[in-house]
Amino acid sequence: MTKPLICLTLAGKTLHENAAIVNRYRRYIDIAELRVDYLDEEEQLYVRRFPALVPVPCILTIRRISDGGLFTSGEISRTLLFARALAFSAQEDQKNFAYVDFEDDFHIPSLQDAALAFGIRIIRSFHDIHNPVYNIKQRCDEMRQTGFEIPKIAFMPKTLSDVSNLFYQAKTMTAYEHIVCAMGALGLPSRILAHKLHSYLTYVSPEETHADVVHLGHIDPITLNDVYRFRSLDDETETFGVMGWPLVKTRSPEIHNAGYTTHRMNRVFIPVRAQTIDDALTFAARADIRGYAVTVPFKEKINSILVNSDMETQAIGACNTIMRCDSGWIGRNTDAKGFQQAFVEFLGNQKLRRKKVAIIGAGGAARAIAYVIHQMGGGACIFNRTVSAAKKIAQQYKFKYAELNENSLAVLETYAAIIIQTTSLGMNSMESSNEQNDPIYFYHFKGTEKVFDIVYVPEITPIMARAKEAGCDVCNGLKMLQYQGYEQFKFFTGVDYAVAN
Repeated sequence: MTKPLICLTLAGKTLHENAAIVNRYRRYIDIAELRVDYLDEEEQLYVRRFPALVPVPCILTIRRISDGGLFTSGEISRTLLFARALAFSAQEDQKNFAYVDFEDDFHIPSLQDAALAFGIRIIRSFHDIHNPVYNIKQRCDEMRQTGFEIPKIAFMPKTLSDVSNLFYQAKTMTAYEHIVCAMGALGLPSRILAHKLHSYLTYVSPEETHADVVHLGHIDPITLNDVYRFRSLDDETETFGVMGWPLVKTRSPEIHNAGYTTHRMNRVFIPVRAQTIDDALTFAARADIRGYAVTVPFKEKINSILVNSDMETQAIGACNTIMRCDSGWIGRNTDAKGFQQAFVEFLGNQKLRRKKVAIIGAGGAARAIAYVIHQMGGGACIFNRTVSAAKKIAQQYKFKYAELNENSLAVLETYAAIIIQTTSLGMNSMESSNEQNDPIYFYHFKGTEKVFDIVYVPEITPIMARAKEAGCDVCNGLKMLQYQGYEQFKFFTGVDYAVAN
């Protein structure tokens, strides 16, 4: 089977708006899908003209609300609109729609005959925008009534295991062309790894109208091409990823995929949103994931499945990198090295003797950071809302610990020369500091503190903004992410990130 095509879904309100979008993204796409249900009502009358306006083959789609679309005028009106759009075929094929999307319960013989007569391929589709579909191969077989049709199934997974099932079933679906994908954030791997599903195409949406189809889990065409190198992926491509929950945003794919490009490696690195470790490992088996970067909330729990780990992982009790071998999964901790390199650059000093450090949080990242602070000769106090978690880390290095609230303000002031924020509070927050996005909202900066926040989105977090306004030196976690990513890259590939072959 050929490599999957990239189909740009068009959700603009006018034909000319959609045509302009196609021309803007032309080099990133192969096909365009005109979503007639998104057009202004008066524009819907002239959809027949659209194929002549763009330089790529077009899919005609008029999606009902029940299938995730916006068309509300009833089946009679929709049938007439299909007929109007398919009528009066032009002699030049490029001026006609190349495909039409009919749902599996929409059978109008005259429309089907017209499509066949004009050489327009029928995509026979089934959508469940609320639930997963389990019998994927069987449904595709049933929908494929003639060799001319392309069956399509798109569904909304509840968990990553539903996506794993899609990959499992698609392995044997090689006899005919089909389109399959899982929607929503959980389904993103099915769009990037469409070649593993033997899918005829994968859907993308432009940034201009991305908000209109965000619930579908579309990716934009530039990211698909430039970050994930979609057109270069094939059966020989080795797949790696980052696992976590909710994993709303991550820069790890950019780091690793850029390294693969530099070193001309046939690999890809993708985000995998998993609610449990078991879900992530099952997906790895189904989609042949060779290794994972591990992020919250799994850095400590992942240790239980490892057959081998390095000294840092064992000492820290947290792991952020795993790779599959013949006997199971082996683990490494690259957070410690990544943090230390970024932290030393921030401080300008590799020694912390007689320095007191406040570590905010007690998760996997805090464990790695406490390890580094101890190695650098510093003293620290671990502040956490759950005191028992703080105590567990503190006792390992003979550090102090305290509850993270206003009652510990005096202790925090004692250790506030260097403050290292390790929680997820403030991530993706553009609001000013408050109790929900700033873990030490009750602390008043004097201007002499140095503040290192491991969060990197946004660039200036609420706690950093407050500290910076007081005159403090601040640093976010982007360099830590990059440096630990370089260590992961070397573990996965055996090659230094910055050294070209």
